Amino acid sequence: MNAANELVLIRPDDWHVHLRDGDLLRAVADHTARVFARAIVMPNLKPPVTTVAAARAYRERILAAVDPALGFTPLMTAYLTDDIDPDEIARGHAEGVFTAAKLYPANATTNSAAGVTDIRRLDRVLERMQSIDMPLLVHGEVVDHTVDVFDREAVFIERVLAPTLARFPALRVVFEHITTRQAVEFVTAAGPNVGATITPHHLEINRNAMFEGGIRPHFYCLPLAKREAHRLALRRAATSGNPKFFLGTDSAPHRVADKESACGCAGIWNAPVAIESYARVFDEEGALDRLEGFASIHGPRFYGLPVNATRVRLVREPLAVPERYTFDAGEIVPFHAGRTLGWRYAGAVD
Repeated sequence: MNAANELVLIRPDDWHVHLRDGDLLRAVADHTARVFARAIVMPNLKPPVTTVAAARAYRERILAAVDPALGFTPLMTAYLTDDIDPDEIARGHAEGVFTAAKLYPANATTNSAAGVTDIRRLDRVLERMQSIDMPLLVHGEVVDHTVDVFDREAVFIERVLAPTLARFPALRVVFEHITTRQAVEFVTAAGPNVGATITPHHLEINRNAMFEGGIRPHFYCLPLAKREAHRLALRRAATSGNPKFFLGTDSAPHRVADKESACGCAGIWNAPVAIESYARVFDEEGALDRLEGFASIHGPRFYGLPVNATRVRLVREPLAVPERYTFDAGEIVPFHAGRTLGWRYAGAVD
């Protein structure tokens, strides 16, 4: 197959994923592990992962759920709360259990009720994290109900993120699943200690997708997709080659019954088609030569981890995406359900 129809990449990593727990974990874990060598696993379980012991136990459950032949390594995170112990965070990092710590503003998204009510309550934790160069992962939205839901990321930058970095200028921060032009501009202008992940769905859809022909709950995620101008800004950032921007799917599975309800859950399950979706975007932007950097190099370098030693193939072939997947845990609708994509993951390179 000629170069125009085949891509060989260093095996990528997913720097933001929700693997859930229990039956749902067992259903979805291999869809991430078949492609990605490592993944930063979100800690917003019930109860949240706030201790080293809880993270170790969750890591063992993930490894038990994944086919060991896939060679997958989960990277665990701590869920920050108003009263979390800085010593516990530092101990988990020193012992190689916590790769990073996650800031959820209280009630900003799924299972975030135990999150942080005021960023200043974390000053002792952030000071310790800065001193040990432990990354802070940020869900960047304010929860002020007087702020329009489509403006909450931009307001978060002004009210929370910029002042926090002014107080802790060396803190390593990943602004996760960014959705706005303002976030792109902020990360680009910040120091080398600030990076960002971008999801496949925020590169592909704008906010119209949730309302085309009726309410489309399977396009509902948090942060919400924004206007077209913001989507285009994200595409420019992702395909620019700037090492501050790297792959993070924010793949977030929910059962159909939990999505198609009077108060549906936020999240898009893109794991079955994530790398193919990214390839489609980079192809459309004429930037296939930059996909490896975004998917496989920028993330580990930002985290100070080695780049993977193995390689994988993508081929330019039709990929028919199922309308839904049926598991013992229930049915889940994937991103791009019912569509045909132009790239297909073809596995490891021998």
